[in-house]
Amino acid sequence: MKRLFALAFSLGCAVPVSAMAADAIKVQILSATVKDQKIAGAEVIAQKNGEASIKGTTAADGTVRFEKPFGGADDSAVSLIVKKDGYSNLVVKCPCDGLSYAISPVMSQNLDGMRIVLNWGAQPSDLDSHLVHPSTHVFYSAKKGDLANLDVDDTTSYGPETVTLEKKKNGVKYLYAVHNYTEGDKQGSVTLSNNSQAKVFVYVGSSLVRTFTPPKGKAGNVWVVFGIGDNGEFYDINKFTDVKDRGQVGSFMQGLIKGGGFQSVPEVSVDQTRLADTLNKQGEKTYHEGKLDEAVSLYLEAIANNPEHGQAYSNLGLAYQKLNRNAEALWANRKAIALASGKAAATIRASSFYNIARVYEGEQKWADALENFQSALGQKDHDAYKKGIVRMKEKLGQN
Repeated sequence: MKRLFALAFSLGCAVPVSAMAADAIKVQILSATVKDQKIAGAEVIAQKNGEASIKGTTAADGTVRFEKPFGGADDSAVSLIVKKDGYSNLVVKCPCDGLSYAISPVMSQNLDGMRIVLNWGAQPSDLDSHLVHPSTHVFYSAKKGDLANLDVDDTTSYGPETVTLEKKKNGVKYLYAVHNYTEGDKQGSVTLSNNSQAKVFVYVGSSLVRTFTPPKGKAGNVWVVFGIGDNGEFYDINKFTDVKDRGQVGSFMQGLIKGGGFQSVPEVSVDQTRLADTLNKQGEKTYHEGKLDEAVSLYLEAIANNPEHGQAYSNLGLAYQKLNRNAEALWANRKAIALASGKAAATIRASSFYNIARVYEGEQKWADALENFQSALGQKDHDAYKKGIVRMKEKLGQN
């Protein structure tokens, strides 16, 4: 891949590997944060409903090969799961043959951080990631921003590209987008939407929490993927637009931020809505059986089908807390607050603020805990919220 200047924004990205034999799947596993580092010894599991799983382990060059898996199937019915100690599990739907995927080191020490990994196929050759907030634009020519960094800069291949948000700032909006640099000044192209095989993986704490793929048939050289609101709530945007030249991406995104609040307007079919409800109920059943990891997977699948499923987010936040995945619990509870509606809205918001406060209290972040106990009490009167406020004021020497 050639460029007039250094490529950038390191978001996990798919790289073609050597030519594949018929009826085989070969993939390569790389590090999302260390340039060109091959990951040996990773367990790769191929799954298809109704079929026995197939397992393999990556070699020294990071590759693993499955001969004629599931009769040679390499489509959306097949999923790959990649596991390695010290890294978040990666789950991806195929087609997978000939691609490289980047896995993210666990971010468990960072409650308010996020890592974004971009993965794509052979065409277009050059996609760029852009992360923007009012005082920062992180991309290929500005690799370090305000508490956000481009971790891997790839100028000679397709990636991966990985951006790490070290700490989300309170009261600040963020926006993430993918730009088709190859067709940076071409208007009305559907290449990014239809042909790129792009995937955006979002990691919080030790977990992969969201995966985005571009909707088909959308014209535009910019894919605005998601936003983060003032209070840390996550917004699925998933919209396409055009910029007239490559230098306008940042200013366009800044304009969206200055234009007001974000809106999630996911395209959800009736079947997806029903499936999300079913998956959420299955998650609740599994949760009460004590199968917390399985419950988390079901809640996440419900959210993937209906990104505005408030009950699934609320349930997910509780399950994450039970698993001591505090960063993930904060992420889920913040979205549950944003989605709360109807007669129970105040109760949902109060409970979620309380859950957030308890996470911060457990991490000895007294001021953050106090703020959220007070927010909970502002929604609903409860002795637990009042007692939390008293405890935090004692810790802060305010009593």
